[in-house]
Amino acid sequence: MWKYPWKYAEGIVICIGLFVTGAVLQFTIGPIVLEYLKYPLNLIFGIIYCVILVAFYFLSKHNKYIFWFSKSEAAITSIVSLLILVIIMGFTRQEVIMPIDGHPHKNIGDWNLGFHQMTRSWIFALLFLYFLNILGLATIRRLASFKWKDFTFAMNHLGLFIALLAGVLGSADMQRLRMQTQLGQPEWRATTDDGQMVELPIAIELQSFTIEQYPPKLLVISNETGEALPKKQPHNLLVEETPIKGKLLDWEIEVTEFLPMAASVITQDTVKYVNFETHGATSAVYVKAKKDEQVKEGWVSAGNHMFPHRALTLNDEFSVVMPEREPKKYASGVNVYVKDGEDIQTTIEVNKPLEVEGWKIYQLSYDEVMGRWSNISIFELVRDPWLPYVYLGIIMMLIGSVGLFLVAKRKDNK
Repeated sequence: MWKYPWKYAEGIVICIGLFVTGAVLQFTIGPIVLEYLKYPLNLIFGIIYCVILVAFYFLSKHNKYIFWFSKSEAAITSIVSLLILVIIMGFTRQEVIMPIDGHPHKNIGDWNLGFHQMTRSWIFALLFLYFLNILGLATIRRLASFKWKDFTFAMNHLGLFIALLAGVLGSADMQRLRMQTQLGQPEWRATTDDGQMVELPIAIELQSFTIEQYPPKLLVISNETGEALPKKQPHNLLVEETPIKGKLLDWEIEVTEFLPMAASVITQDTVKYVNFETHGATSAVYVKAKKDEQVKEGWVSAGNHMFPHRALTLNDEFSVVMPEREPKKYASGVNVYVKDGEDIQTTIEVNKPLEVEGWKIYQLSYDEVMGRWSNISIFELVRDPWLPYVYLGIIMMLIGSVGLFLVAKRKDNK
């Protein structure tokens, strides 16, 4: 081993050495503080890094050991080592480190290899930088003697290098904020994950909130524990239309009436539900349950902030209930005010963000206690100024992939 030319064994040993070095750094000084690498420091670092890579390329012409780092043995071992960490990351729950006075705090769980905060782990950082160095040297080497037959190689490798480098350098500049808005009140402030208030160049005023819900469903629960039955896989009856029949446990269930907008009315001897198409309405169904000679019937409702839920008691052991209806989709009608631009009136839906002034505004949540009558809407605002460069790298890789396909097809035709 270590006799030139180096092979895969030397590459594996280098990766193990970087792993051990990263583990020592993780134990001694803790996770990496990405917040220090903000603009313009990240830009300066990126320029210096690229200059050093070019310098190493020229040195590699006269140094066989540096030249080895642009060869396939180095590339394959670095890719495999990084892939192992990515697989570990996929199977490990990633935790958010809340900073204290600008520094990530430590707890007992931090004294490990850093796999729970992989992107802040020294092991991941060293192996990632090692892979990026190899990728950069191989790309520069091919570009230095560029021929048109190298076009696909250059686009794939240079695109991947740009995407990875921009993603790392831009991680400290990315902002992810949460804004809670109330009906009719413009809001200019948002909060970070650790609760710090940030004033923005844009404001959001909630004009309306709408929600579309899935049809109600009925469950049988235990009166003693409140658990849905059967325990491992509870049965349910989806009320998409009426009348509808089904079976829950040993009970024959029939729903004869469904009021999507209802209010409870207390009569002399019972509680019934009537249409109530205004603020605060809840959902209710009229249920008939039968088992052998036993017959039970009555109203079942999920209830809300204005009306209590109502269950149909079958016997001392079981009851029929309606859980809260699940949201199918929800959206907010908003006015967006821009300090140095035109105001925008639009609707923001889940998975349909609004992009304005470099910010992407996502519909995140609402007041779940109020449900469909929520007068609060919660948005997530994300700003990543380096994202266009990541997209540029991805587009270059796509062009390179298409080029590989066309070249392979031409060779097949020949």
